[in-house]
Amino acid sequence: MIVVTGATGQLGRLIVEKLVARVPADRIAVSVRDEQKAQDLAARGVRVRRGDFTDPKSLEQAFEGASQVLLVSSNASAYGGDPLAQHRAAIDAARSAGARRIVYTSHMAASRSSAFPPMLDHAATEQMLGESGLAWTALRNGFYAASAMFLLGKGLQTGVFEAPPDGKVSWTPHADLAEAAAVILANEGQYEGPTPPLTAAQALDFEALCDLASSVLGRPLRRSTVSEDEMRTKLAASGMPAHVIAISLGLYRASHDGELAATDPTLEKLLGRAPTGMREVIAGQLGRTT
Repeated sequence: MIVVTGATGQLGRLIVEKLVARVPADRIAVSVRDEQKAQDLAARGVRVRRGDFTDPKSLEQAFEGASQVLLVSSNASAYGGDPLAQHRAAIDAARSAGARRIVYTSHMAASRSSAFPPMLDHAATEQMLGESGLAWTALRNGFYAASAMFLLGKGLQTGVFEAPPDGKVSWTPHADLAEAAAVILANEGQYEGPTPPLTAAQALDFEALCDLASSVLGRPLRRSTVSEDEMRTKLAASGMPAHVIAISLGLYRASHDGELAATDPTLEKLLGRAPTGMREVIAGQLGRTT
């Protein structure tokens, strides 16, 4: 049985949707904090179980009978929590439940020296997996395209996107990454340890994203560069907590340092088609045709 955590979140739910198309529903279970939010999956024959990263006992029950556990990375750090404690609890629970493999949603830039704080957690989690005694696969996902759209949001309204100096990022849609995860889960053992980078075909900086958005909108979206200190002051004035500011600024610094620019053909091979490009993502979100 394949157990998917975080199945009511954006990525987890998409993975289940893609997995049901490849694996009989009765071979899939989901571990969710709120079972009511997954009743549509239950209606399709997927086993729905309560599992909470902050409640290790619940995870052991949620993972019962698992051959593989898909561990969607925790975003606890965005709320001041400890994602590594949650990941360790999930790894321990998977081992206790007798799972033979954990598939973890990592990141292409996972590193102990990254300027982008979440990459440190991904690297530490991969080390935990390597020491777990279980077989494991780390999905080295490209940077979520949805993050680009979120960051561009205010600029799409005002006509000006303001941020510190940046660099190219391999923006990759959730749906493509979810489909790749489903393929890898359905073909266990295809990758041992970290996968190659699972990225879109092109890496783009925010200047290029603004140009794309301008062409889709038919009106200009201008890229304005400000210093990190100025951006930090503005974010703090908006009420953003200090740890979230550090994550936000870390993205620009890491991209400027070239950490997020790699592209690789592996995702296209897994999908059997070209990954979705950012022009399509932008047009889809803005309700325009390319």
